[in-house]
Amino acid sequence: MSLFDAFRYDGKRVLVVGGATGMGAAAAQIAVAAGAEVVVLDIAEITVPGVKGTHVDLRDTASIDAALEAVGGPVHAVLCCAGVADGDPGIEKVNFLGHRYLLEKLLAADALPRGSAIGFISSAAGLGWEKNLPALREYLAISDIDEASAWALEHNNATYMWSKQAVCAYVATQAMPLLTRGIRINAICPGPTDTPLARAHSETWLGFGAGYRAEVGIEAATPLEQGYPLVFLCSDAAAGISGITLITDAGHFAAGNTEVFPADTPAVRFLLGK
Repeated sequence: MSLFDAFRYDGKRVLVVGGATGMGAAAAQIAVAAGAEVVVLDIAEITVPGVKGTHVDLRDTASIDAALEAVGGPVHAVLCCAGVADGDPGIEKVNFLGHRYLLEKLLAADALPRGSAIGFISSAAGLGWEKNLPALREYLAISDIDEASAWALEHNNATYMWSKQAVCAYVATQAMPLLTRGIRINAICPGPTDTPLARAHSETWLGFGAGYRAEVGIEAATPLEQGYPLVFLCSDAAAGISGITLITDAGHFAAGNTEVFPADTPAVRFLLGK
């Protein structure tokens, strides 16, 4: 046994929610390569090699219940990767509320043992959530998924940005209570990443930060480049890390916020709520 084994997943079960394509599929492949038994839940067809697949619709609690019944326990890491874009029905459930319902069911069943971890994919669009913390606290306090969905619709917050801010706020507020059970929770906040979802909205999603990437000579991130930090955060190597939203955007927000790349300073500071 070597010190590097803390980065591996031998003997662990990993549940990847939304792991059929994109960053979720990349994270599932990495976890398999790291020695994990991987179960992928998705509404889409699951073709990732080396994983077990189960259908789930995060908009439907009965579907989530059935999927968890099929998965069983224990689960040592949950990677919450499912996501849709503005305009898709039930975005507030797919991007956050369905994941939260699934996690709470696992926690209620004691299916997440001490030493387990939860990792979300948020987004650069979720940064600046702190400015909306009072409203986010009100939202997170609604435990029933349908009531929370109704609140989001009533307040015009059934949106991509709000759902990602909710993820960031959930990670921050749940880090301490979960750690009392020996469970860590973190999220990554990717910048533009070349996924099927991003390509379907390429003008806005992949266009954001294009000037910065041209200046430093890089392309939009690959799904693997986002999967690596997500899998790391749920490994034993990250045992000292909990409650963070890790910005994985190749330094774009840092450059804009500090005016090192002033062309994007207004956009970055707007998203950060400054």
